[in-house]
Amino acid sequence: MFVYKSMRYKILFISSWYPNKLEPTNGNFVQRHAEAVSTLHEVEVLHAIGDRAQQEKFIFDDKIINSLRTLIVYYKQTQNPVLNFVRRMQAYKKGFSKLNKPDLVHANVLQNNMFFAVYLKNKYKIPFVVTEHWSGFLQINKHRLSKLQLFTAKKIADKASFLLPVSQYLSKDLKTAGIQTKIEVIENVVDTDLFNIKKTTPAKFTFLHISNLIGIKNPDKIIAAAVRLSKEFSNFELQIGGDGDVDTLNKLIKSQQAEGFIKTFPMLTSKEVSDKMRNSNCFILFSVYENFPCVLLESLSTGTPAIATNVGGIPEIINEKNGILISNSEAELYQAMKKVLTAQIHFDKPERLHEYVENNFSINKIAQKYSQIYSQVLN
Repeated sequence: MFVYKSMRYKILFISSWYPNKLEPTNGNFVQRHAEAVSTLHEVEVLHAIGDRAQQEKFIFDDKIINSLRTLIVYYKQTQNPVLNFVRRMQAYKKGFSKLNKPDLVHANVLQNNMFFAVYLKNKYKIPFVVTEHWSGFLQINKHRLSKLQLFTAKKIADKASFLLPVSQYLSKDLKTAGIQTKIEVIENVVDTDLFNIKKTTPAKFTFLHISNLIGIKNPDKIIAAAVRLSKEFSNFELQIGGDGDVDTLNKLIKSQQAEGFIKTFPMLTSKEVSDKMRNSNCFILFSVYENFPCVLLESLSTGTPAIATNVGGIPEIINEKNGILISNSEAELYQAMKKVLTAQIHFDKPERLHEYVENNFSINKIAQKYSQIYSQVLN
């Protein structure tokens, strides 16, 4: 029987996506995992990304971000995808030479960037694990996944010690796709101190939606449901925004003459997201597909229940105690909003919602789960 011993390891996080100057929020869930792991281990982060605008072949941006040494290497991007891949691998190698040699590499997202983890294993015998977040591997997106993408994923996964998808749903679909690496599910993480419990409820009943506002998030349909609800009730507000195209939403809201009860906002800091959630009565996530959305966990952590589509890993988070699961139907969204607004449905108290997240997805819980995997690989 395996006995877990807590040891402090040197862990290098690399990822196909990571927040950077070109994409400030891309892969922020990877950053949160790295920060959680750093509470128990020595963590450094290395990321490489192409920049079309830069003149220099490589630029090294070496900073301490949230207590983590984070080295982002920007390479001059070209029109040639093969040359870009070569430069990316060069960028990783140059970056790696400036960092401490790790005991283990924690790779993220099975795209061709992660061939660098395979290279480190082959050259330096450094083992690696892969956390998988990408909804591209879900069966619903199978038609969008190219043969090359699947071949790449399998090649990298074959060399990994563990594959660590963030949801049971994704785990099942990775197996269906033919990936045979040992799999353990380790979910997304929430800073339960930052996303702490609301002390008061807002004066006006507030629905909230925060995302990157792309098509699959259906922001236009959320607005349409709120407009429909406003024809019967005037005692609510919808707040909608994030790191996406807010201007288009504003035009839509204006065309519906809905400025009085629908308010938009731009990209927010994590602290501002937490404040918004605490000042809301109900979160809405109306996506076509999802994996294991952090935003739902964060909302519950503040004591705010949610209406969400019954897709991907969402049913692993939302149940009748903390929210309402609906299909991707605007009519169902409207009915769910109406039920919540008129108190036809009752959820657990905010303290219980927070406790559920604390017990399952807190920094301490997720860091311990990763530690157990690291120990299995390294002992």
